[in-house]
Amino acid sequence: MKELIKDYCKQLRWGNSLVKNYSCIEADTHEEFLARLLEMELKTREAHRKNRCLKQASFDVIKTFHGYSFDHIEIPASIPIDDLKTAKFLERKENLILYGPVGTGKTHMATAIGVEACNQGKKVRFYRTSTLVNDLNDAQTAGNLGKMLKQLSKLDLLICDEWGYIPLDRQGAQLLFQVVADCYEKRSIIITTNLEFSKWNGIFYDEKLTSAIIDRLIHHSHLLVFGGQSYRLTHSTIRK
Repeated sequence: MKELIKDYCKQLRWGNSLVKNYSCIEADTHEEFLARLLEMELKTREAHRKNRCLKQASFDVIKTFHGYSFDHIEIPASIPIDDLKTAKFLERKENLILYGPVGTGKTHMATAIGVEACNQGKKVRFYRTSTLVNDLNDAQTAGNLGKMLKQLSKLDLLICDEWGYIPLDRQGAQLLFQVVADCYEKRSIIITTNLEFSKWNGIFYDEKLTSAIIDRLIHHSHLLVFGGQSYRLTHSTIRK
């Protein structure tokens, strides 16, 4: 009988966890048993969906807001902290620009927001900006740029970490602009950077392109300014 149930689950594309756990269900009526069986399957699918979203996001390390301190961050009145913790701003297709020195928690916040979005079933992709540009260049060389842009267009949130850490050549800058332009008012972007806007010309080497990128990013955007000392430095195991 168990093999028959397993075969039915396979035909219905239900997980093996149901076959393994249905015998543990306690119920007084057939209806109660069926309800709990379906609840079990839904919970399993939800867990698989979250894990799939997290895997596809390609986070360097999974981070959450548990124990995270906002004390050193200047948060504009335009966005409540709860909207950051719940990723609610994604519903409005708004952007975040996380600006401040290295080691002050920008990547942690960006990742925690991305993880929360994944837990809600949203599609997220985390990139170091240099990696994103390299992938775009490689896709263009291989003739697959359209395919990559299509994949990016399906996202709810694109995270560009370490924006401006490495200068870009003209082609890379133009490709990055294309991604930003495609996201405009369609999906959210989070950028982490230690460069103020006035120094972005040093990234793109083209004032018009720089202005166009800034224009699309800051519209519907919130600027969070991070202060304080580097967490990695203050918690380093190296002592003087």
